[in-house]
Amino acid sequence: MAKAIWNGVVIAQSDRFEVVENNVYFPPDTVNQEFLAASDHSSHCPWKGDARYFTITVNDQENIDAAWTYPAPFEKAAKIKDHIAFWKGVTIER
Repeated sequence: MAKAIWNGVVIAQSDRFEVVENNVYFPPDTVNQEFLAASDHSSHCPWKGDARYFTITVNDQENIDAAWTYPAPFEKAAKIKDHIAFWKGVTIER
């Protein structure tokens, strides 16, 4: 079981997840989407592809660009398609 927790609230929780480069990627159906808002930020990884980001809002506090996903990853990263990972103070428990 893995959990993503920020500001005292569980944002994601699942027995199903992928670990890539020490980041836990949660399937989209295991993430509480009400806490996420799409961001304009993006980045590029040479082997995973283009990532898009989300801002997390919990109890009126924002954590800008603290979650990301690869909607169309390259073939080598296909297993994390649409999965969501966290950083910037989000605690991951495993």
